[in-house]
Amino acid sequence: MGCGPGTITADLARRVSPGTVLGVDRSADVVNSAAMDFSADQYPNLRFRVEDVYHLGLDDESVDVVHAHQVLQHLTHPVAALEEMRRVTRPGGLLAVRDADYASFLWAPRDPWLDRWMQMYHEITRRNDAECDGGRFLPGWVASAGWNELDVSSSTWTFTTDEDRAWWAGQWADRVRLSSFADQAREYGVATDEDLDEMAAAFLRWRDAPGAIFVLTHVEVVARRLGN
Repeated sequence: MGCGPGTITADLARRVSPGTVLGVDRSADVVNSAAMDFSADQYPNLRFRVEDVYHLGLDDESVDVVHAHQVLQHLTHPVAALEEMRRVTRPGGLLAVRDADYASFLWAPRDPWLDRWMQMYHEITRRNDAECDGGRFLPGWVASAGWNELDVSSSTWTFTTDEDRAWWAGQWADRVRLSSFADQAREYGVATDEDLDEMAAAFLRWRDAPGAIFVLTHVEVVARRLGN
């Protein structure tokens, strides 16, 4: 679910071959790009398809495992999506989901513009009727959707090396100025171009600071479908 560029999906296909893996996303451009990068010649057991997470074009009880990584936090109705995932999963089948929890991220050194970035991220996701602190709500969402035998865990991504800091800071320095995130910040009136430039500069200052660290918190749930 929400396969994006298809890297995780392709890795799953390698692990379960010859079992069939289907990667789905709502964006036709994303699906077409993934299908080109991971072709049927290389991955005969892998397919990509445009799908709506709330109305999947799959038969009832037709898959063994549903996997969604960093997807539910972006949805207005995550429980409805999880109910649809349950519909297509066979009795005894598995759900594996993971989402970040932005409010629990931490970093050093402190920078008021990184604090402002976090505040703005929450403002934008609230305007989008989404929940960027989805990690903490993930077990409740899964249980409410009727899944059973929940196995809940948490983990972190930690950026401290020069290479890791350069990647994380570079990603966000671009994103706060040039992505849909930036477009929404302007549209919703939560940041000016000057604000976005300051946030981008703050990520680059963080990247270059001695001993800088950034920690991202995630929650994972593996659950099983029991009964009807």
